[in-house]
Amino acid sequence: MSLPEIGYRTAQFWQKRKERKAQQGYFPSDAKLLQWRKSILPIGETSPLMTEHSIPVFGQYFSYDQLIDWHLDISSEGRFPKTFAKDINIRTSEYGSAKHVWEINRLQFLPLLALRYRHTGNSQFLIQFRKTIESWIEENPYLIGVNWYSNIEVNIRLIVWFFCWEILDVNSLMNADDDFQKFVKSKWLPTIYLHCQYSYQNPSYYSSANNHLISEYAGLFVAASFWKFSESEKWLSHAKKGLEKEIVTQHSANGVNKEEAAEYIQFITDFFLIPYVIAENTANSFSQAYQNQLKNIIEYIYQMMDMCGNIPYYGDEDDGKVIVLEDGHPDNFKSLLTSGVVLFQEPGWKSKCSGWDNKNAILFGEDGKKVFESVKSVAVEQPSKLYTEEGHFFLRQQQEEKEVYVHMDAAPLGFLSIAAHGHADALAFDLHIDGYPIITDSGTYTYHTDPEWRNYFIGTLAHNTIRVNQTNQAQSTGPTMWINHYKVKIISSETSGQKDKIVAEHNG
Repeated sequence: MSLPEIGYRTAQFWQKRKERKAQQGYFPSDAKLLQWRKSILPIGETSPLMTEHSIPVFGQYFSYDQLIDWHLDISSEGRFPKTFAKDINIRTSEYGSAKHVWEINRLQFLPLLALRYRHTGNSQFLIQFRKTIESWIEENPYLIGVNWYSNIEVNIRLIVWFFCWEILDVNSLMNADDDFQKFVKSKWLPTIYLHCQYSYQNPSYYSSANNHLISEYAGLFVAASFWKFSESEKWLSHAKKGLEKEIVTQHSANGVNKEEAAEYIQFITDFFLIPYVIAENTANSFSQAYQNQLKNIIEYIYQMMDMCGNIPYYGDEDDGKVIVLEDGHPDNFKSLLTSGVVLFQEPGWKSKCSGWDNKNAILFGEDGKKVFESVKSVAVEQPSKLYTEEGHFFLRQQQEEKEVYVHMDAAPLGFLSIAAHGHADALAFDLHIDGYPIITDSGTYTYHTDPEWRNYFIGTLAHNTIRVNQTNQAQSTGPTMWINHYKVKIISSETSGQKDKIVAEHNG
């Protein structure tokens, strides 16, 4: 760690001691809750949902129409203790996998309940929605339990609650229902305030400043744009400045994310897209540079895809979503291309997108749908695309409905000093034929449990490249920490209609 980071970590240590003594279970008074905006999102016509009362969680289905144990890992049946959050050790299997617990506590099934209520008017959905939030608040007092451990989880809940408020039209519900208004003012809004406070006071700086920091700025920007607490203007300015910085810092000039984790790109891009839309709708627009970079990011998503929209899965993947508004396993990469068509009217992107979906209907409304429908889909014959500076090469030969597609990874190990979500995969490749993955990445499997398997899946042996002397290309010192990063050198790269050739080396 650098000297400034040592100072930052020391300050975190003293803040932890203060919180342990003074703020466990703290609940704010109504005096801090000033007002909230009228609707920000246009919300067009959405499609009804078919699957009832369950969501996929890492290969299992979780039913949310029953009493929920908010601290249970449904995979291992382990349960995390209701003690001071920052004292809980999540890096062992003692209580199970925190990741499985967090996935449920992101509350991403609540927008589905809200959509069902919006479509049907059935009060049972609204009752279930309210009881779920009341249960979560009761079982998760401020700073108590593993669900207050990670700031990214806090900020995803803020974004989820914002979407729920808009879908339900909570402003109108409060005018029509005194009991619901009492629930909102006495329980839900104070909890939203605590989430904003936590987000602002627990930033992920220095070696931790990856997608976590982006999520913290995004969640706080969304919340402070809508709910006006006494600190909201300070939070809003802080979050906007942070998003403007991180969209540049954490991407190359061509829009390639530096974490070297392909599946995370859809996750991270939503943290930039959603605030962008909200900013446009609240007369608080981001800069032209921010808009240009967002376009570059979506263009990279388009270039990553084979003819059927499959992407290469380099680095960590965890199925993380910012917001879930569809049944099953919606393809958020394709949904982002739909958003890109609305924002930038790129016809090539439309040929690979998922069509109009609930997320885009809520973000852009009927006017956005008209823009989308006005853009003619053009399925162009894509040439190879070489991101030589970044070390990502998408080699393709297309003819009618056939395609040979190769992704070659000659990129750095990962982002910042710990390269948290990178894998030791220098000079690995993937091969897709006619839109079918044939030679692929092995995946991720787990983060903080089963260390032997974690070490295998992030190691060189699990990738389509060469391992020398049974040694990884870099040294892992923890589940999300690398030292002795390798360096990759691109010796030459060329593409033509007849031949693609990449020559590269690494010193790992």
